[in-house]
Amino acid sequence: MKRGKNYKESQKLIDRSTLYEPQEALDLVIKTAKAKFDETVELHIKLGVDSRHADQQVRGAVVLPNGTGKTVRVLVFAKEERFEEAKAAGADFVGGAELIPKIQNENWFDYDVVIATPDMMGVVGRLGRVLGPRGLMPNPKAGTVTPDIARAVSEAKAGKIEYRLDKTNIIHCPIGKVSFGVEKLSENFDALMGAVIKAKPAAAKGQYVRSCVVASTMGPGVKINNAKF
Repeated sequence: MKRGKNYKESQKLIDRSTLYEPQEALDLVIKTAKAKFDETVELHIKLGVDSRHADQQVRGAVVLPNGTGKTVRVLVFAKEERFEEAKAAGADFVGGAELIPKIQNENWFDYDVVIATPDMMGVVGRLGRVLGPRGLMPNPKAGTVTPDIARAVSEAKAGKIEYRLDKTNIIHCPIGKVSFGVEKLSENFDALMGAVIKAKPAAAKGQYVRSCVVASTMGPGVKINNAKF
């Protein structure tokens, strides 16, 4: 892959063989973010589990104390009598079965989070093939299938993120924007790492956190010392 001049300049500030302490790593990420926009800072955690086994899945959600810096658009599936409650909580879109054809036939994806009440999952289940690959399918573990609509919507708006393993046993999650500064990014980093460690499956053997890398959208990755995890 061909890298630009800014990326190469940024790389010079990072020692590839060093495992940095989290705050030092985040400071480097901020210094090496050279894009003209406010880059997102992402954390990539490789775990010593095998996601092919159901008892080694790592999945959940956590509210980042400082949010993600992104405006989150929320779609709620509920019965008509709960539409007003969802709107009052801040939902951007609210509906029921009438939204299914719009999503299936019109490729309507103007939202970042989908929340559903349990009694709507029979309807929402029909969207599994469309929402699933985009990571939008409501899930009880992530708190997006719940009777408590107001809480789920307000948490999503406040910066609740879902974490889950990909096929290579890595979790990729945003922890904020470069403009947040080291302190706020550190608080978000601690919240996400704490949640992932808490979610360690009983079946996981050996070293749980294999590696941690933090990077901005356009910048190089910085390796984090994961010994204490």
